Amino acid sequence: MKLDVLAIAAHPDDVELTCGGTLLKMAQKGYKTGILDLTGGEMGTRGTPETRAKEAAKAAKILKVSWRGTIGVPDSDVQPTREHKLRLAGVIRKLRPHTVILPYWEARHPDHYHASRLGYEGCFLAGLKQLPLEGEPYRPFKILYATSFEGMPATFIVDITKQYETRRKAILAYGSQFRPAASERKQRVYLAIDELDSKMDLLARRNGDLIGVKYGEPFLQKEVAEVDDIVKLPVRSI
Repeated sequence: MKLDVLAIAAHPDDVELTCGGTLLKMAQKGYKTGILDLTGGEMGTRGTPETRAKEAAKAAKILKVSWRGTIGVPDSDVQPTREHKLRLAGVIRKLRPHTVILPYWEARHPDHYHASRLGYEGCFLAGLKQLPLEGEPYRPFKILYATSFEGMPATFIVDITKQYETRRKAILAYGSQFRPAASERKQRVYLAIDELDSKMDLLARRNGDLIGVKYGEPFLQKEVAEVDDIVKLPVRSI
């Protein structure tokens, strides 16, 4: 399989929350998309790894992704170790994605910023010819960073207005996280996920407003963007 777009994140539901609308939009354009969850989310306060795996499969179907998998990195201990980078490099060689989406490199959750570094270094290693790893050397053409969680200034924003409701269905497919039983809500520990559904809605509206649409998902790229036709640049200035 050769993917056009592969989104890599620390936990099941991270991709849905940060770039699910964009993945769906790309699939609707005919591109092959995929999701790599580094962990199974086994340290989550709610749900079980088995439940979350079922929810992830359901969400992937809603977003029309062509492939979803995991490499079994321990949840709460996502680190760019040699072992994990080699596992990830093997996936990159197998799927050969043109574009990879990673979490932004600064975050509240340590797993998220470590996932960013692990993802980048795994993509780099995949291209080393002398690396003792199965498969032909390969590196993605483009690496993008999803910035929704952190609200950082974006390089560009994707209009997901038509995909928004389906994206929300994919997020809510994680019933153990966003629609938990009353017994699971009676906990003394603060859970950021209790605010995520409404927070992500507000962020999508804010990012959409920045480009003159209803809903948007922001991305950052480290490279300067090339523009061929300045007459066709979108987003009105005045």
